[in-house]
Amino acid sequence: MILETERLILRKWTQDDAESLFTYAKNPKVGPIAGWPPHKDIESSKYVIDNVFTGAECYAICEKENNVAIGAVELKLNGHTDMTDRDDECELGYWLGEPFWGRGYMPEAAYALMKRGFETLEMTTIWCGYYDGNKKSKRVQEKLGFIYHHTCDEVPVPLLNEIRVGHTNVITKEQWKSHTQPDGKIHVANIEEV
Repeated sequence: MILETERLILRKWTQDDAESLFTYAKNPKVGPIAGWPPHKDIESSKYVIDNVFTGAECYAICEKENNVAIGAVELKLNGHTDMTDRDDECELGYWLGEPFWGRGYMPEAAYALMKRGFETLEMTTIWCGYYDGNKKSKRVQEKLGFIYHHTCDEVPVPLLNEIRVGHTNVITKEQWKSHTQPDGKIHVANIEEV
């Protein structure tokens, strides 16, 4: 499965992506704020491709002009998320390499996958969360139309052996439809900021 947006291609991860994954995932500004440690070597990145980026709806985010993986976006389906146990609900997760921040890539990629989730996979609800202090992730979720649901003061972050404050947001199919313009664009201003 390949999804295309105006500027991006979302496609499955392969071992050929290990070098680009390592390039962006070794940055300490990227993983820890999302709950995972920076990659230590290319072998770590190969392991993640083989054992983490294996979900049915996990995609590499690539710029169209070069098809190089610069981030990841995933709908975590039942059995792969702790946010819901329903088959018609899922969790959105994502990250993007630092050189690509501020271009609006993340809302663009996430929107494409949400569209697939609601229209093709027949999801009724998509959940999404961020750790306290991750303002960029919070802003992406706001732009996509997510609505605050709750805050948990003691969320385990096992990959970093920490406890954090986590914020959970949600959007239903009906809310998503009302947040989307007829031309398929997200109904928000200044999407380029993120």
